[in-house]
Amino acid sequence: MITITNADAALKDYYLDAVNAQLSGEVSPFFNAIAKTSENVFGKDVKIAIAKGDMAGVVAGAEDGALPAPRSNRYYGVTLPLKNIYGTIEISDKAMRASENSAGAFVNLLNAEMEGLVAGAKANFARMLYGDGNGLLCTVKSKKSATVLVVNNAKSYFKGLKVKIGALTTTYTVTAVDTEKKEITVDISITETLSGGEKICLAGAQGNELIGLSGIFDGATLYGYTKSNDAYFQPYVKHCTPTGFTESDIIDVIDTIEESADGKVNMILCSHKVRKQIAALMNSSRRIVNTSDIAAGYSSIVVNDVPVFADKFCPDDRIYFVNTDDFALNQLCDWAWLEDEGGRILKQVAGKAAYSATLVKYAELVCKKPCGQGVIILDKTA
Repeated sequence: MITITNADAALKDYYLDAVNAQLSGEVSPFFNAIAKTSENVFGKDVKIAIAKGDMAGVVAGAEDGALPAPRSNRYYGVTLPLKNIYGTIEISDKAMRASENSAGAFVNLLNAEMEGLVAGAKANFARMLYGDGNGLLCTVKSKKSATVLVVNNAKSYFKGLKVKIGALTTTYTVTAVDTEKKEITVDISITETLSGGEKICLAGAQGNELIGLSGIFDGATLYGYTKSNDAYFQPYVKHCTPTGFTESDIIDVIDTIEESADGKVNMILCSHKVRKQIAALMNSSRRIVNTSDIAAGYSSIVVNDVPVFADKFCPDDRIYFVNTDDFALNQLCDWAWLEDEGGRILKQVAGKAAYSATLVKYAELVCKKPCGQGVIILDKTA
């Protein structure tokens, strides 16, 4: 007979290992390639000492000459709070009772819930890797009508999401997306004037998500350091027209990072639309378009020996150049179930005839060498 007690045991002893196995890979090319570690986690924070890695303090000298003085301030200290990432399943009491005498029916019930949870966790992790820590989805370019906005990046998965727009206090729901025209439609009329540049973010995500690539490339500060005062925290940025970038522009970013930051780009990330443009560049110059794969078998083309991967969560107006060895997902632990004082996982939902269980991970993404990364922003007018 199926009870809450043996349902708890199944979630803890069987499903948790399966969830962690699925969420440790097959998320996205970028996620699969970066390290996952708990070495730099202390309490509720990530604490990393980043070596500056320049040539100062190393000199040649005479055999009996004075040794060089040790260099002070050789490290950057980075301290960031771990982000709280949750996933919840819910099973109605009616469904539980209907399957209490059939182990097979109950397994099917749990499988369906867990499949949905895993799919949601994968998608949100992949999305956050391109975000700014605040649930950034896109930015406003203009207001076409009271409910239609022209944006820099329109993705089909926006539909149904609850969002905040700039400093507006209203929470809107995206009801339609036109990916070709780069337009989104919201459910409530916007009476305020929008000047363009307003960020459209997931409601409730402010400061609660992983600091992804947008957080690294955008803004005046990173990890508490001002980019204009310390070039180590300033990635390389190149602006091109959406349809006018060339193979030479791509190679220029790779070469500049290698020359100016002693960096090594080992992965290029872009949207599917942009990858098609890059593939066309290779064809037009009579270069062979190769394919390769990593970890979970994602296909790519190759430019200058660097694989180019398409990701649906990458904005259409960006081409990221990264060294995945410089990134790490710092985590307190793998995914784990939230338990009450009695060790129970499934708990009745207040005011509902249903039971819920919540998975949690405490983590933060950190780049130890921001200056070794680059981006082409496709926003320049012809």
